[in-house]
Amino acid sequence: MPEVMIDLRGRPARADATFRWLAIAAAGIVLVVLGMIAIIMTRRALPVIGDTGLDFFTTKRWAPADGAFGSLAFLWGTLYTSAIAIAIALPISLGVALFVTQVAPPKLRRPLIYVIDLVAVIPSVVFGLWGILVLAPHLGRSFLTAGIILAIMIMPIITSLAREVIETTPPGEKEAALALGATRWEMIVGSVWPHSKSGLVGAVMLGLGRAMGETIAAALVIGSALGQTTWNPFASGNSMPAVIANEWGEADDMHKSALIALAVMLFVITIVVNLIATSIVRRSVARSRGK
Repeated sequence: MPEVMIDLRGRPARADATFRWLAIAAAGIVLVVLGMIAIIMTRRALPVIGDTGLDFFTTKRWAPADGAFGSLAFLWGTLYTSAIAIAIALPISLGVALFVTQVAPPKLRRPLIYVIDLVAVIPSVVFGLWGILVLAPHLGRSFLTAGIILAIMIMPIITSLAREVIETTPPGEKEAALALGATRWEMIVGSVWPHSKSGLVGAVMLGLGRAMGETIAAALVIGSALGQTTWNPFASGNSMPAVIANEWGEADDMHKSALIALAVMLFVITIVVNLIATSIVRRSVARSRGK
């Protein structure tokens, strides 16, 4: 009997150890793949960086036929359209998430969740074509049109993640707030928001990353104009993913090196955004714990 008990006790320990090492191996594979991507892409981008130097990052003239490669306009287009998308999507997404979790009756809640999840899987080219057919005739192919399309694309992502985060709020805290005489809005502000704040930041940052990396939809509606760094939302422009998709097929070696350099820039920006999001989440969690 003692030997059987030892064997039974040992199995969970071995299972835990096996799972731990499998998880470590999976994480290691991800890091290795990311490292290989970064190394290979950086090597392919070095020729254009060596030829243009800092002008690649600080100028906006993009003329492959003349050997001029300035990425500033594409960086501006990526950041500007992503900012427009977040400004539009954030209040709507949080409002829908709060409505679904705190206000909507159960009979309406489930169909709304199905519709949100369904919109999230629609191919980006469909949104791009819709933008050309519906928005472009009125707004033109512009930063604003691209920002609206990106906002529509990231709203389901932010809404779904925000809904999941909000639902983790302990029911006891919400019931206690209501029992003390708080209105539904006061309960949301005093109980739901502090508990969900860090997770909501992560949801927004994930939506921002999706907006910055979107290719097809942005390429169809942004206008593909070169050298535009204006604040005018109705002006045509371009973004890093869009120019990569539009010009890769006809690019020569140096031109491809420049496009790969744009991809490396986008890769670095995405990592920086994720690091900032992680820092914000950690600070929020520390404050909520009173540290």
